[in-house]
Amino acid sequence: MSAGTGAPQTPSQARIAVRAVARSLAASARSLGATVARAWRAVADFCEPVTGLVSTTGWLVLAAAAVSLVLAWAFGWIEFAFLGFTLLAAVLVSIAFVFGRMHFAVGIELQPARVVAGERALGRLLVRNAGTAPSAPARIELPVGAGLAEFVVPQLAAGDEHEELFAVPTNRRAVIVAGPAISVRGDQLGILRRTVRWTDPVELFVHPVTARLRPSAAGLVRDLEGEITKVITDNDISFHALRAYEPGDALRNVHWRTSARTGQLMVRQYEETRRSQLILVQSTERAQYASDDEFELGVSVLASIGVQVIRDATRLAVVTERLGLRTATPTVLLDDSSRIEPVEGAYPTMRDFVRESTKRLPAPSVVISVGGSLLPLAEFRSVETVFGSDTQTIAIRVEDGATSSLTKVAGTTVATVGSLGDLPRIMRRLRP
Repeated sequence: MSAGTGAPQTPSQARIAVRAVARSLAASARSLGATVARAWRAVADFCEPVTGLVSTTGWLVLAAAAVSLVLAWAFGWIEFAFLGFTLLAAVLVSIAFVFGRMHFAVGIELQPARVVAGERALGRLLVRNAGTAPSAPARIELPVGAGLAEFVVPQLAAGDEHEELFAVPTNRRAVIVAGPAISVRGDQLGILRRTVRWTDPVELFVHPVTARLRPSAAGLVRDLEGEITKVITDNDISFHALRAYEPGDALRNVHWRTSARTGQLMVRQYEETRRSQLILVQSTERAQYASDDEFELGVSVLASIGVQVIRDATRLAVVTERLGLRTATPTVLLDDSSRIEPVEGAYPTMRDFVRESTKRLPAPSVVISVGGSLLPLAEFRSVETVFGSDTQTIAIRVEDGATSSLTKVAGTTVATVGSLGDLPRIMRRLRP
C-alpha cells in the first residue's frame, strides 16, 4: 500500500461507526419529535377556545363533510358535493347558538347533607338572573353521582329565580357528589357546545347502617388513671417495689425511711399504667368477601363499634388498607366510613396489613380486626403475633346470613357475625 493511504477499517470498527451514526440520528429524531410536540401543543392551546366548542358530534359532522367534498372533487359526484355543503351549512348555522352571555347566580342544596343508606335525600337547584336584562332560556346540567340531571331554565327577568328539585339515590353507602352545575349553550343537533361552570361540587354523605351498642360493649377497660401493665418503670403512680439507688436515678423517687433503716439509698419502682387504647382495623380486600352485601356488613360492623367507642371516650384508631379514618366525633367517623372502597392486592397477608398500618400508633390494649368470610382463620390469628402479651386481640368474621357465634382460638377471640342485628349481643359477650 502506498504511503499516505490510511489503513482499512476492520469489521468491528465499521460496526462501531454505524452504531454511532444510528445513535446520532436517533437523538436528532427525538429532538425533532419533541420540538414538533411542543409546537403542536402550543397551536392546540391557542386554538382551544374555538376547538373546545366543537362536540364529538361536531367533529363527526366536519369529518363527514370533508370526506364528502373529497369524493365529489375526485369522482365528480354531485350528490356528495351537496351532502358536504349541507353539513358545512349545519355547522355554520350552529355558530349563532353559542353567542351570548348569561348572568346567573346558581346554588345547590342537599337536604339533609348526611343520611343513612336507604333514607331519602332531596336536592335543590336555584338559578337567579343576576343581570340587569332578561335572560334567554338555558339548559343546566348537574352531575349527581354517576348520573346526569338536565334542567331547562326558562327566560328570567332581572332578579327572578327558578327552582328545580331532584331526588338523590341513597340506597347504598357512598359519598355522592352533586355538581358542578354548568349551563350549556348550543344548537339542537349538539354540533357546538359552550359550557359555563357556576358552582363547586357538593358532597352528600350516605352513612352505613349501624347498630346501637351498649356503653363499654366493645370489651374495653374504662378507667380514669390507666390500665396497669406488667412493664416496670421509674415514673408512674402504681407502686411495685424498692430497689437500690443507681447513679442517675431521680432523688424524688428515693424512699427515705427505708434508706435510713437499711443504711443504703433505696428508690421506688412502679408498674406502668396505660390509658385504654383500641385499634379497629378492617381488611377491605375484595377477594375476602363473598358478596357486596357482605362487604357492606363489614363496614357497618366497623362503624358501629367505632361510634360506640368514641361515645365511651376511649382513645381509638381506625384503619383500612387505603384509608385511616378520623375519630374526633361519631359524625366524622361515619363520614369517613362512607368513603371505604374495596381494594385488590394491597398487602400480601392480613398480618402485613395490620403491622404496617399500626406501627406508628400507640401500644393498644385491645385490637379488633374485621374481615370477610373468605379470609382464612389463620390470617385472623396472625394478627395476635403483631402485638405484645398485654394486648387483647378480637377477630370479627362477617358472613352474611350465617349464625352468629363466639369462639376462642388460641389467644384470639373469634366472633362470627351473620347480621348487623346480632352485633349488640356478640359485643356484650366480648368483655375481658
